[in-house]
Amino acid sequence: MDEITPDLLLQAYASGIFPMAPDAESAELTWYLPEERGIMPLDGMHVPKKLMRLVMSGRMTVTADRAFDDVMLACAEAAPGRETTWISARIRHLYGVLHRQGNAHSIEVWDGEALVGGLYGVSLRGAFFGESMFSRERDASKVALVHLVAGLRQGRYTLLDTQYTTPHLTGLGGIGIPAEDYQSLLHQALTVRAVWPDDFSLQALRESIASLRSLPGRAPAGDPP
Repeated sequence: MDEITPDLLLQAYASGIFPMAPDAESAELTWYLPEERGIMPLDGMHVPKKLMRLVMSGRMTVTADRAFDDVMLACAEAAPGRETTWISARIRHLYGVLHRQGNAHSIEVWDGEALVGGLYGVSLRGAFFGESMFSRERDASKVALVHLVAGLRQGRYTLLDTQYTTPHLTGLGGIGIPAEDYQSLLHQALTVRAVWPDDFSLQALRESIASLRSLPGRAPAGDPP
């Protein structure tokens, strides 16, 4: 267990494995390889009209990699239905190193100067492995996810791994697939040279939506990305 390094973490993700700590105080890590894997299809996200209005209003500002450590700490906070966390100090250290190496990223959602939502995850070639998200205002984490999906499409990623399925994610189009199907998608994603975008602004989101609509047979104007 003491041999776990950031490079070993990347090797694990490339094999479809990810770690969690038993609780916030533990120095132990446990590896997971679910039989059913949650993913968010990058061309099949469903954004309800009310959420899309919030996203497009610009009331919340979205950035990337501006407050990675703060996002991790916020994801580890207790919340209704989630009184404990698997994000331990050891997890925060390891993923902080990955972030400084350019292999872990955060999306931040701001209401003025207040950090009200966000998410973080690991980036490896054409795959992004979502780790956790949080909201301090209603739907703030969903706003982060909408911008993430748009950015990943712009960067030519092919896989958004959500680890598990939850009502929060399935309501936006997330699905669960068998482990063997996931491994096939992962293998394909690892052959892709994707680029993490440096712009997750509202204007970048609009450009992503416009490019999607320009493809034959894709969503007409007015539909969500």
